Amino acid sequence: MPRLIAHLDMDAFYASVELLRYPELKGLPVVIGGGRRHQPVMRPDGTREFSLLRDYTGRGVLTTSTYEARKLGVFSAMPTMKAAKLAPDAVLLPVDFDEYRKYSRLFKAAVRRIAPLVEDRGIDEIYIDLSDLPGVHDDGGRAIGQALKDAVFDATGGLTCSVGITPNKLLSKLCSEFDKPDGLTLLRADEIPARVWPLAARKVNGIGPKASEKLAAHGMHTIGDIAARDAAYLVEHFGKSYGAWLHRASHGIDDREVVTHSEPVSMSRETTFERDLHAVRDRHVLTPIFTELCMEVADDLSRKGYAAKTIGIKLRFDDFKIVTRDLTLPAHTMDAKTIRRAAGECLKRVDLTRRLRLLGVRAGNLAKLSELLNPHATDAPVAQEPAPAYHAPLPLFDASEGGSSA
Repeated sequence: MPRLIAHLDMDAFYASVELLRYPELKGLPVVIGGGRRHQPVMRPDGTREFSLLRDYTGRGVLTTSTYEARKLGVFSAMPTMKAAKLAPDAVLLPVDFDEYRKYSRLFKAAVRRIAPLVEDRGIDEIYIDLSDLPGVHDDGGRAIGQALKDAVFDATGGLTCSVGITPNKLLSKLCSEFDKPDGLTLLRADEIPARVWPLAARKVNGIGPKASEKLAAHGMHTIGDIAARDAAYLVEHFGKSYGAWLHRASHGIDDREVVTHSEPVSMSRETTFERDLHAVRDRHVLTPIFTELCMEVADDLSRKGYAAKTIGIKLRFDDFKIVTRDLTLPAHTMDAKTIRRAAGECLKRVDLTRRLRLLGVRAGNLAKLSELLNPHATDAPVAQEPAPAYHAPLPLFDASEGGSSA
């Protein structure tokens, strides 16, 4: 029997979770990306007062928006000040990743109860191998697709998702966008010329802006345009690997399996400041933020059962230059104090003269705690907790840590 692979994508996930919490906002343009000061306030009469986009000041970017806001031209990753000009009356809500992770766990558990072969692709999307489920080929997966959508809706208390079901992952991801929101799209291989080839080339996951621009320069604007070119032509102009992939992708060929388990490469937390901050003059603001990021990374490691041996930092300055630094520890750790100390050591190797737009902390070189605690599984020792010579809270930037008093 042919493969049947589903791609399930939650609809405007973060925004939809917030609408469950604040149902009075349904049907209104809402954007997610504010800070703590944009938390709704309860009025004496029991109604809520919400922040509006018109009142925003700062340098942040939007995380997501409702479909009503998108109709006004407001999308994720857009600078918030730009969005305020397009949709000044849109409601602005703060980001709440703990709540989004909770609902992510709920919808994925609901799916696994029906179809256990699931590949986790992030907080709001998954691939599902439906091929061996009883009766799934009788209707091309339509009944099971609807069952998955219903299960997600019930488990989350009202969240919708869009599902694409096709012979492979590439086509399924493409099709899950066809009928958003709350869509269910099925596609057979013989329907590719009629339904896929007319689409813009950039719709294919793996064809980014630069590749789209280069394809257009060669007269290829749609997926069908690419499919019409010989494989040799694509390889000649786009390289052996990418050219061959373009040929296969344009014909809807994708042999990738649904991977049900993979180990994380790293864990990180970062924040973009609403205004550029100076290493010395804004030390009182930066220090607790930096410490909180380290604590969040430590919590992520502990919650997921990992320890890290390499700690790093990421800085973006006011000129948009990005700087990263890493430090490899003598032993793995999941301790916030050890992570904070290592991240502080990384800061000593950075020129902090310019103002900062973004600050991040990363934990890499991960190992499972179960393996570290089993002497037969690995030779890597676990770092002793707490780290010696740690005094909390540490100043973030001072002369000894490379800070400038200018």
